[in-house]
Amino acid sequence: MRVVIAGGGTAGHISPSIAVAHRLRAGGASVEFIGSPVGQEASLVPAAGFRFHGLRAAPFRREISIRSATAPFVALGSVMTARPVVRGASAVLGMGGYASIAPVLAARSLRVPAVVHEQNAVPGLANRLLARIATVMALTFESSRARLPGSVRAELTGLPLRPEIAAIRSGRETLADEARRSLDLRPGRTTVLVTGGSQGALHLDQIVAATIPLLAGRADLQLLVLAGATKETIVADAARLEMDLHVRVLPYLDRMELALAVADVAVARAGANTVHELAACAIPSILVPYPHATDDHQSGNARELEIAGAAEIFLDQELTPRGLADRISALVDDPGRRSAMSAAAGGWATPDADERVAALVRSVARG
Repeated sequence: MRVVIAGGGTAGHISPSIAVAHRLRAGGASVEFIGSPVGQEASLVPAAGFRFHGLRAAPFRREISIRSATAPFVALGSVMTARPVVRGASAVLGMGGYASIAPVLAARSLRVPAVVHEQNAVPGLANRLLARIATVMALTFESSRARLPGSVRAELTGLPLRPEIAAIRSGRETLADEARRSLDLRPGRTTVLVTGGSQGALHLDQIVAATIPLLAGRADLQLLVLAGATKETIVADAARLEMDLHVRVLPYLDRMELALAVADVAVARAGANTVHELAACAIPSILVPYPHATDDHQSGNARELEIAGAAEIFLDQELTPRGLADRISALVDDPGRRSAMSAAAGGWATPDADERVAALVRSVARG
């Protein structure tokens, strides 16, 4: 069986794609990737040991511009470029992003079955279009189903996670001890992880910096803040105060599994990867959806965890230092509530999502 995986653009799309690719290959499939030659997939995919085909692609834009006018022509050319790669494949898996559009259209023209995976609770424009021609949609959030045409076949799979993240719950204590040693964290304290995603979040970092003095007397507490490479100093300056609270500020962390293993509570944006990693690690969370995300999809992501009882939402426009300090303290000081939220997060998670997506691909593959 030969499978072509399409999509990319950011690590948030690529990491789940590679997780599924490894699962498919472990089952005997030959797997190739197709994506943008200027996206992160061009380097990350070959580094993971898979063949990569570059494909020029342009995003669909909603504004009137030269770029939006030329996008359909770029897409048509990309379909023609994708056809030789897709021809003869058993199935195509579109993992999101505009780079997945042409390969899925090529699959349709060649009668190759296509599975399209949607990461967010609110499907993006590309996937709303592809849903009508896909053999089946793989959903990360159950609420996405209501936003797709009723005739579309859709299966809930969850979001495939990197193996080191999926393995945290079974080896948490060992990883947490390593995290305390390597990240200069104190044993015996409740650890609050703050993360705005891989690039950080300016407003969240500013609020956290102003929140630190309000928690300064908490000798039972420590903050691990992943502030983003260009925003570290915003929080680091506040962390230099003489106080009982312990604060560790990092621009980023290559081994995110360490932060997730040691975290007792998280304050985070609500990207699809973030919320699924938090759930897979059974971490109670205060989610602050990015208010400018396309179609406000981060609010949709966060709402599913809130409904499940795994998280509470704190809207960005309502975020204040005092409000955040109060919410952190309330959650830290209520072990029973944290335990219930942790159980709800673990129950909502789909740690086998890579196998679920791979099984869906196998079920529709031809030949």
